[in-house]
Formats: sequence, structure tokens, C-alpha cells
Amino acid sequence: MTGNTIHRKIRVAIIGVGNCASSLVQGVHYYKNVHSGEPVPGLMHPILGGYRAGDIEFSAAFDVNETKVGLDLSEAIFAAPNNTLKFSEPPAMGVPVQRGPVHDGLGRYLKDIVIIADRKVSDVSRILKETETDVVISYLPVGSEIAAAWYAEQVLEAGCAFINCIPVFIASKPEWQQRFEQRNLPIIGDDIKSQLGATIIHRMLTHLFRERGIDLERTYQLNFGGNTDFLNMLERERLESKKISKTQSVLSQAGCSLAEGNVHIGPSDYVPWMQDRKFCHIRMEGNGFGNAPMICELKLEVWDSPNSAGVVIDAIRCAMLALDRGIGGPLIGPCAYFMKSPPRQFTDEEARRGVEAFILGESMPLFQPSAIK
Repeated sequence: MTGNTIHRKIRVAIIGVGNCASSLVQGVHYYKNVHSGEPVPGLMHPILGGYRAGDIEFSAAFDVNETKVGLDLSEAIFAAPNNTLKFSEPPAMGVPVQRGPVHDGLGRYLKDIVIIADRKVSDVSRILKETETDVVISYLPVGSEIAAAWYAEQVLEAGCAFINCIPVFIASKPEWQQRFEQRNLPIIGDDIKSQLGATIIHRMLTHLFRERGIDLERTYQLNFGGNTDFLNMLERERLESKKISKTQSVLSQAGCSLAEGNVHIGPSDYVPWMQDRKFCHIRMEGNGFGNAPMICELKLEVWDSPNSAGVVIDAIRCAMLALDRGIGGPLIGPCAYFMKSPPRQFTDEEARRGVEAFILGESMPLFQPSAIK
């Protein structure tokens, strides 16, 4: 399914040098010597469209924290308050972390632990152009509505592909879709799925209930962890888009609507000693044959940030393929497979087939009317 064509490097810039950025940068170094078709945990293909994980190189990075701004990216990914798993040690890259704007990026709780660097805000679009960046990844904190839109403008101005990993709706909004289409620039979003996380498991179970004829009546998904993402989401006002994204992603697989009071999906609490680990509890209640009650409960424990890094590596390579092929706007198959809130929802099986078709340069498969709307 993948080719062996030799391509140039993929130049990638990162917005927000937190735990997710740390896992991504570590992962690119960790798998840099994978050349063959041997399986790599967390990646769709070791070689995707001719590109390996090791073909990714980092061109620029932006943050606001004084513990990170000015450091080489290889050092900044381990600076406080980052607390994710350390599984590799990338060498110096010659990529300093630049000072980005704050806008609404720091909520009430993050302001208590993040000191804004006393440096001039960088000219982001100019840096993206000068560093010949191909793909820009947004890892801004949840609730950064203004900052996310501002960075999307910089990406458009610089002429880069964009991967929106946060639950701020850009790729799923027609006005942004049109602007990226007009500039012939690919976008993948919104809100990254993990390799095997709470959302993907809840989606699959919900789809299974539907496929096996179980009438789902009520469900919850409770998540808690010890990284700054969970600390930030203690501010409930910043949670709105996150709850919408996760809830829509799961309920899109149900085939029916559930009363608002019968669904609760979202982050629940912050436990500092857990660091970047996340615990998830899922409960589903429904009725089977003869209206007999059926209950399913599941607990998941993961290191949160490494759980999404491989998915982002796949998204980067798909975005680069789109640049190579001159394709702009939202990439429907990759968006549906990699993201919780894509422009259009499909089942995960359909979405994967869509990505495989995209990699081969084929059009999105036509699905039967049962495809999720």
C-alpha cells in the first residue's frame, strides 16, 4: 500500500511545546532508522507514500513559557511543566523555541504555573517562510479559540499545510475550509484521536452496540490525569469545545440521538501525581432482546501524549502527500480517521479505507447510505 519513492524531508513547525510535542519529537528520533516495511507500533505504515518517520525534520517551534523560549527544541521538550514519558533523547537540532503570542492561550490555572517569557513576540509567518516549513502542527491548550484562529492565519499567509490537533473548530468550519482551498493548502483537523484512547474505544463500542442491535440508552466517559491539559480543563469555561468534540465523535456512531441528560463525555479532574498518565472510565447502559438490560464497563490507563504521537506522524505524512500532489482544503479521509471532529464523520473502518485510498492517490470510496452523517 505504500511506495518506495525517495522524497525530500518534511519540514515541520510546532505551536506549543508541551507533552504532545515532546512525544512527537522523541518519536521521530526513536524511529528515525526504520527503513523497511517492518511494523512500527502506532503508525499505519512504516513507509507512507514513500515517507518514513525519519523523513520528518523540525524547522521551527513556538511557545510562551520562559522555561522553553530560547532553548533548543531538543531541550525544551523536557522543560517544566512537561512530565510525559521519556523514551528517547533527540540530539540538538539548531531549532530555537520562538516566543509566540499569548492571546487566550493561558487560562486561569495555567497562569499559576506558566511565566510568560520576557521576549518580543516573533513574526510567525515570516519564520515559517524563512525556515521553508511544509507542515504546521497546533498543540495549543484547550480553549485557545483566538490563538488558534490567529495561528491559522499565519499558516495561510506562509503557505503551509496545517494540522489542528486541538478541539477548536477550524477544519470542520466551511469558512476555513474555503480559505485553505483557495490557497490550495491542505488542512487536517480537528482534535487529534489517540492510537488507542478513550474516544476511539468509546466510538468502537458505540458502533458495536448499534451493529449488534443494542439500544443504547445512556453512557458516560470520565477522564482524569496529571498533565497541564487536565489542569487547564479545570476551568470549565475552556471545556466547551472539548466536550462538544468528544461527544459528537462518540454519538456519531450511535445511529440515534440520546437525551442530553443521558450522555456525559469529557475530562473530569486533575490529579498531579499521575503526571502524563490518564485514566478513563466508560459505562454504557442499553437494552437487548426482550428489553433485557445490558451494561458494559471499561477502564483504560495510558500515557496520554505518546498515545497520539504516532497518529500525528501519519497525519504529517498525509499532509505532505497533499502538498506534493497540489491538493488543498480539508483532506476528508485523513480528517475522519485521525481526528475527533472532522468535516464529515464516518465509521472508523470507512475512514481507514478512505485514508488508504488517499495514500494511493485514489478518490474517497463511495459508501452506502449507512455511512455516518
